[in-house]
Amino acid sequence: MLNLANTNHTKKIHDAASDMVAYGQAFYAKGWNLATSSNYSAVVSEEPLQVLMTASGKHKGELTTSDFVLVDESLKVVEPDGKPSTTNLKPSAEAALHLAIARRAGVGAVLHTHSIWSTILSERYFADKAVTLSGYEMLKALAGIKTHETTVRIAILENSQDMDEVAEIVNAKIDSGEIEHGFLLKGHGLYTWAASLAAARNQVEALEFLFEVVGRSGGS
Repeated sequence: MLNLANTNHTKKIHDAASDMVAYGQAFYAKGWNLATSSNYSAVVSEEPLQVLMTASGKHKGELTTSDFVLVDESLKVVEPDGKPSTTNLKPSAEAALHLAIARRAGVGAVLHTHSIWSTILSERYFADKAVTLSGYEMLKALAGIKTHETTVRIAILENSQDMDEVAEIVNAKIDSGEIEHGFLLKGHGLYTWAASLAAARNQVEALEFLFEVVGRSGGS
């Protein structure tokens, strides 16, 4: 459990945890993160870098504000003041991927879901290396998109237990422009990020809606 004193920094941590608890409940209700699947993170300090993450093995529909860990730029679990934490909680096995994305400029939160439709589409379109989303009004919920008359490709990557390797691939593809709003891991789920938790939540909702539309219609 995080030791939260009454400071601006710790208030930011508590507020982020509270938001992620609410998102966990909402996403669980929609079937996007059943059981202990999925993980969320929020940048609560840029200098030094501190990222609040869901602890490993926690049911996302039953999260409390005590079910999070604070990690530094080396993925060490710390207290808000940066001192080593004595908690027995550990970050998710995918924490390295969250941290790699969180280090990028402009990223304030990373959300990962395991929905039925993202899983189906990640396998259905794996040979195409992406799910293509074109002409939908809901695309305007994604950062930087102002019109439905656009096409977004959500890259699909091979799943792996080596999150450091996945992180390297993701960063390279973000740098090349192949990944912008998020990506799918084959048979796994969606990763998306934005400048804030609220913006990242909006992207989860928009992309999950679009995945279901494409999945139900049988095309893009």
